Amino acid sequence: MDAEAIKNVALIGFMGSGKSTVGYLLARYLHMEFVDLDEVIASEAGMSINEIFAVEGEEGFREREGAALQGVLRSGSKVLSCGGGLVLDRTNVDILRRSCRVFLLRISPERAVERLSGSDCRPLIAEGDLDEKVRVLMHERSRRYLEAAHEVVEADAASPQELAEELAERWLRYVSDLL
Repeated sequence: MDAEAIKNVALIGFMGSGKSTVGYLLARYLHMEFVDLDEVIASEAGMSINEIFAVEGEEGFREREGAALQGVLRSGSKVLSCGGGLVLDRTNVDILRRSCRVFLLRISPERAVERLSGSDCRPLIAEGDLDEKVRVLMHERSRRYLEAAHEVVEADAASPQELAEELAERWLRYVSDLL
C-alpha cells in the first residue's frame, strides 16, 4: 500500500449529500485540515462557481477543478470535500484514489431534491424541473461515484454528526488495518 494513500480523506457524492458539512466535522474529529474544493476553485478564480460556469462553461470549471485538486493534495492530512461532478474526469478519479481514502456519501434522489430546493448556487440545476434534473444527473453519475469510491456510506437518514462519527470510525479502522 502506498503510504501516500493514508494521508487524506476525500468525500464524494451528489450535490446536497452533505460533503462540506460532514467533511468539516470529520476534519475536527481527525485533527486534520478541512478543504472544500469548490471554495478553493472560487477563491483562485476570484469568482463564484456560478460566475465561473457563466464565463467559462462547465469545461472551464472542470479544468480549474482538476488543477485545484492537484494543488491541495501536494501535502497530506486533509479531509477534502469534492464537487459533485469531480468524478466525471478519469484523471481526477485516479488522483483521488491514489492520494485519498475515498468515501461516497450516497443519498436518494428524493433526499437530494429536498435538500436542494430553493438553492440558486448550483448552476447545473438552476433552471428547469429540479426533480427531473436531479434524477438525470444522479443516473448519469451513479456508476462513476461507485467506481471512484473505496467505501460507500448511506447518508439519507443520518445526521451530519452521525455521518462524521461513522466516517471517523471507518478511517481509523482503515489506518489501523494498514499497520
